[in-house]
Amino acid sequence: MGLFDFLKSDKKKAHDAAEKAADQVQQQAGEGRRPPSGSAADAASATRATAERMAAAAPPRHVPATPTPTPTSAAHKAVPAAPKPTVMPKPSASAAAAPGAMHTPTPHSAAHKAVPAAPTRGPGSTAKKRTYTVKAGDSLPAIARHELGNEARWRELYAMNRGAVGANPDLIRPGTVLTLPG
Repeated sequence: MGLFDFLKSDKKKAHDAAEKAADQVQQQAGEGRRPPSGSAADAASATRATAERMAAAAPPRHVPATPTPTPTSAAHKAVPAAPKPTVMPKPSASAAAAPGAMHTPTPHSAAHKAVPAAPTRGPGSTAKKRTYTVKAGDSLPAIARHELGNEARWRELYAMNRGAVGANPDLIRPGTVLTLPG
């Protein structure tokens, strides 16, 4: 039974009960029967009759249904979709055979998200590497702004020169030679 069928049957039951109560009230009024006053049973039946008359006169109660979110409703947009599981590729036999082989970060790995990978040059590349010698008062963001044109590239600069700079990217020593990304 669907939600609308349930509501429809509930409404029909309430309507049938109201009709039955109205018939009883009319029957009692038609008989001209009036309960004698003073008795507890009579008071209870009078209260019951009054309640039935009120129930018959009252409109049926509407129980609001909770709508199912549709792709265009605000409720649907408020709840994020469940993430789809991703299938990771199996390591190849050649990677497993080389125990000292470097791990290449994938878009799903934490290493890839932490620091952008430095651009790699092909073995036959004859491009001249640009370098910069650190002066007193320099910082990686300032060097990236002047030499690379974008202060936000300081992470890329740090990734390429982590060995020369050390573990703290905020502490670079004057005289350190940094390789600039292309």
